[in-house]
Order: sequence, then structure tokens, then C-alpha cells
Amino acid sequence: MKIELTTTESGILEKVARAARVLGMESYLVGGFVRDKIMNRETKDLDFVCVGDAIQWAKEISKLFYPEPRVDYYKNFGTAHIRLSNELDLEFVGARKESYRSDSRKPEVEQGSIQDDQERRDFSINALAISLNEKDYGELVDPFNGSEDIMQKIIRTPMGPERSFSDDPLRMMRAIRFASQLGFSIEEKTWNGIVEMADRIKIISQERITDELNKIILSSQPSVGFDLLFRSGLLKLIFPPMVELAGAEYVDGHGHKDNFYHTLKVLDNISLHTNDLWLRWAAVLHDIAKPATKKFEEGHGWTFHGHEVVGGRMVPKIFAKLKLPLHDEMRFVRKMVELHLRPISLTKENITDSAIRRLIFDAGNDLESLMMLCDADITSKNKQKVKRFQENFQLVRQRCREVEEKDHVRNWQPPVDGEEIMKMFGLSPGKPVGILKDALKDAMLDGEIENTREAALAFVTRKAGELGLELKNP
Repeated sequence: MKIELTTTESGILEKVARAARVLGMESYLVGGFVRDKIMNRETKDLDFVCVGDAIQWAKEISKLFYPEPRVDYYKNFGTAHIRLSNELDLEFVGARKESYRSDSRKPEVEQGSIQDDQERRDFSINALAISLNEKDYGELVDPFNGSEDIMQKIIRTPMGPERSFSDDPLRMMRAIRFASQLGFSIEEKTWNGIVEMADRIKIISQERITDELNKIILSSQPSVGFDLLFRSGLLKLIFPPMVELAGAEYVDGHGHKDNFYHTLKVLDNISLHTNDLWLRWAAVLHDIAKPATKKFEEGHGWTFHGHEVVGGRMVPKIFAKLKLPLHDEMRFVRKMVELHLRPISLTKENITDSAIRRLIFDAGNDLESLMMLCDADITSKNKQKVKRFQENFQLVRQRCREVEEKDHVRNWQPPVDGEEIMKMFGLSPGKPVGILKDALKDAMLDGEIENTREAALAFVTRKAGELGLELKNP
């Protein structure tokens, strides 16, 4: 099989091979770069393996570039890294043989051959190598038929799945992630290994698990990965609240939709329009509190009252458990979960300017993200129903544009702030100040007064009088 390389890539490989020959080493280009080249996917990461000292090799290679790039190396692991000015990343490691204990992810490592190195790779599609040796330069080294698996779109372990997943249980999630990213299917024996060994995921750190979960969420069709996680049993172990969404319950012939697969549909919908990880997380979590709020009401059916509020309170706990960022990213996701019903509810009533102003004010700069989430949340097997909902939702979008153009409330700041209120009435920070600020905000958002300083001062003075406060500094 011939692999097409760019002029830049060919030049790099020639330098790498030349340095290996100077040191008398076997050398190979391996792994994901080879896979992606066969698949015509863009890649900037080149991984190299030598039979020998990879750090010494990397230092020799750096001398062949101008200007000479820095070599970062890690003696404990015997690996080195060079980042070139064209943003290509070169990684270097010595071929090694690994063995594991059943209760540990730390392997016992010894120097090995290229065959040993390929055997320890996670999947056949990643166990490909291109020889950089003089006798067979450029030839594909493919002992596990990984190139054929690429053509057949199959994920398969090079050795038995029991050994592979026992050595590194995270490979079970990686198999699912590759299936989700590449649109591949998992070979039956490998899939059975995942189902049988799912419990082994418990020895993997939360950070590594969450990294794979994020990659699944960022894939082009994340539902593929989540469905596989669910059916394998892994999702119940790594993210139990999401599993609780699954299934539909019936009482007296009334059933609710399966909120797990609804969530996956919303996630796929929003993934067509954004690569923002946190907006995709908002799609994952938007209905997360439905199991906790589910109730059957006679004569009405199933309800999930307040699931957006309860869901918002769950977000920080979920982020903490999954070791996701607890600052701006978490606050954004919580805000999206708490607000996700608001725009939809405006399609069911005569939309007042006041309701629109409040939505724009509460969403602020995240209004477009919220609208994208709400649009994605319109799901039904009835295409006419979806079309009708989407047309109604477009009216809400139009009204938001009209009101924002007129009233400019998205980043609204009160013409009279708390400090000025305290100065006007000789107050210290406390409840009366909050009451006056909230009353002013509500009056302006409800359109009771104009958004001007004069109107605001008059309103605050009148409201303060109702509270028995006297003007000290007019």
C-alpha cells in the first residue's frame, strides 16, 4: 500500500532516518499518523519508534533542522519531543515490551523490538508502521492487518482483548471513542471483551476517563459513542446519572419518551452547528434532573416540573465528580441547563416585550448559545410537529432581535447602581439596598419606566419613600 506524503513530511522522514543511520538504529514511523494518512485525514502528530535510545536519537535529529528546534525529553520514560515551527509535533520513543499486574496500570518496561512495540498497541489500526530503514525504506509494516481493518472500518485489538483491556482498561473507552470519531464498528470479539471486562475501568483515574468522554462528546456524531458506552455497561460505571435517563415508564397507557435517547438526539443536533465542548456538555445535561422530578399526575400524564432548576443544582456536583473545570465552564453549563426551557415556553403564549427583555437580560452574551440549545431540543418522530415547533421558535428569535435593537438590554447596567443608592439615602450595605436595586431592574425590564437616568432616579426616590427612607444626598 502506497501512502502519500507531503514534501514537508517526506523531508522530515528523511532527516529522522538519516539520524537513525548515524546512530546505527532501526527506526519507524508508527501509529496514528500512518492510520490517518491511509484514511486521508489531516494530522500534525508524528510518532517515531527506534530500537535504542530515543532521547539520543531526538538530539541527533534536531541538529539536522535550521533553526535547530528545542528537544524536550523525559529520562524516566525514555521519550523525547520536538515541536517544529510549522506546528508539526514529533514524538520519539524506544521500542519496548510491557507487562502488567492485574491490579495496576503501571507496566514493567524493558527494551523490545518493533514487533514487541506493535503488539502492545491498543488496536490493529494503530499498530501500523512505516520502515525508515535503508533496506526497506517506506514499506508498510502491518503484522495485524490494520490497513485491511481501516478499509473494512473495524476496531479490533491486535492481541486478545482480554490481554489488551487487562493491560490498560482505558482502551475499552478508546475503542468506543474511535468508533464514534471514525464511524467504525467494533469487531465482535473485541466488543464482547469490553462487555465482560467493563468493571476493570474502576482502576483508571477520573482524569483519563473524562478526557476520553470529552473526545466522544466532540466527535461528529457523539450519540454513537454514548450508545456504545451505555450498551457495554461502561456508562453506568463512569456516569450513573446519565444512565438513569434511560427507559420509558407507562401508567394507564400514558408513557413518557426515553430521555436518554432524546438527550443523544439533542447532542447530535447541536453538534451539527458547534464544536464548543461546553455547549455540547449543556446538551448532555439539559434534562439530567428528569428522573429526580418525574411524577405521574392523574388526568394529565407524566410531568418533570422544575427539572431545569434541579438540573442546574446538579451541574456543580457532576463537574466535581468528573474532574471538569469548576469555574467559567461550569457556570456556563449550569446557566444553559437552568434557562433551556425559557425560550421554548415563549412559543406557547402571546410574547410580551417584558418576557423577551427578561430572557435577553438573563441570558446576556450567551443568548445565541441558549437559542442553539433550544433549537436542538426540538425533537420528535413526527416531522410536521418538529416543523411547526421550529417555525414558532423562529418567531421567538425574531422578537429577540427586535427587542434587543430597541431596548439594548443584553448587557444592561442600571443607570443608578447600589453605591449611588446607599449615598442617596445614607444606607449601609443590606436588604433595603437590594430591594431598591431589584425593583429598579424589574421596572425597567417590565417597561414600567424608560431606560434613562432621570426616570431611574425618580423611580428609586419614590420606591424608597414607600419603604420609609428619606433622601439624604439628592
